[in-house]
This record gives sequence, C-alpha cells and structure tokens, in this order.
Amino acid sequence: MICIITGDIIGSRKIKDSWLLSLKTALKVVSGENNKWEIYRGDSFQVEVQPENAIKVAAYLKACVRANKLADVRMGIGIGTVKNKRKKLSESSGDVFVNSGSAFDSLKQAKVNLAVKTDFQDFDEEINVLIRLALIAMDSWGVVAAEMVKLALENENIVQSELAIRSGRTQSSVSEALKRAHYSEIMEMDKLYRKKLNLKISK
Repeated sequence: MICIITGDIIGSRKIKDSWLLSLKTALKVVSGENNKWEIYRGDSFQVEVQPENAIKVAAYLKACVRANKLADVRMGIGIGTVKNKRKKLSESSGDVFVNSGSAFDSLKQAKVNLAVKTDFQDFDEEINVLIRLALIAMDSWGVVAAEMVKLALENENIVQSELAIRSGRTQSSVSEALKRAHYSEIMEMDKLYRKKLNLKISK
C-alpha cells in the first residue's frame, strides 16, 4: 500500500507565485529518496509518501504554502494499491490514484481543504471528522504560525529553545505561535491516525 496526495493551490492566479518555489522544495523534502512528485497544470501536484506519514506530510505542505502570504492549498489523501507503476505518477494507475482523485474531488462540495479516502469506509469517516476539526486551526494559520509549524516539523527532535535560536525569535514567541497553530493537537491527531491505520492494514 502506498499514499498519493493530490493537491492544488487555491486562487493561484490571484497571488504572487512565490509559493511555487516553496511547494517544489516541500515536495522534494516529503517525497524523500523515492523523489516521486509532479507539478502539473501550473498549480496542481501529486506526491507519493508512506501511508503512515500522510497527515504529517499534509500539515507540512500546508505550512510551507501558507508561509507565503495569502496562499493556501487543497489536498486529497488517497491510500491503496498500485496496479501499473510508471516513472511518472500521472501515468501510473491503481486504487490509490482513484482514492486520491476521489478525495480531492470531494473537497469543493464538502467545502474543506483536506480529506482522506481509503478502502476502509469507517476509518475514512472517523479520520475525516478529525481532519475537519483540525482544519479550523490549520486554515487560519498566519505566516508566522505556518513558518513555526514548518520549522517544528523539520526539527521534531529538538526543544523549543533550539527552535527559537534557529528561527531568530524568542522562545516565548515560538511557543505562542505553535500554540496559536494548535501544533500539539495536530500531532496528537497524527498519532491517532497512525494507530488506526496500522490496525486496519494489519488485519
């Protein structure tokens, strides 16, 4: 099983394209050694990641994009199997691509910016409720909050005082920004998502 995240930049024509470099850099980071990612039609993208990392990756991509003023991103997370694996993601096929496309297509109608689709309906229902709650915080990240979430996800094993040094901010402003972003609650959701997904996959 793999995970494909399909996304696009909201209102990309109305904003400066400073988000493009941020997005490219972020996709390189999250795809890791497999380097499976594509940007197409100017503002749409797909990336392959490990299924258990999907929530954390989505939070990271959102933080990277929202660190550019006025920019935001919509993403559909699909988990499933691959039928034909080609060099280009857009030429590959299988359930994972159907699920990712279906999750992405459901966003506008549901008026949300993130959703997950797997072959486990009860899992999807539970996780999508959690995602909608998390989006109350994530959709209102300002530039500073987004930058701090990005930095915290890139440096998960270091303490806030170290994050403060790296960001050139005071520890209290780092702490305040992460609190405003509801970072610890989003990481709790990530933990629960991983636990529930592992239970489903191991059955």
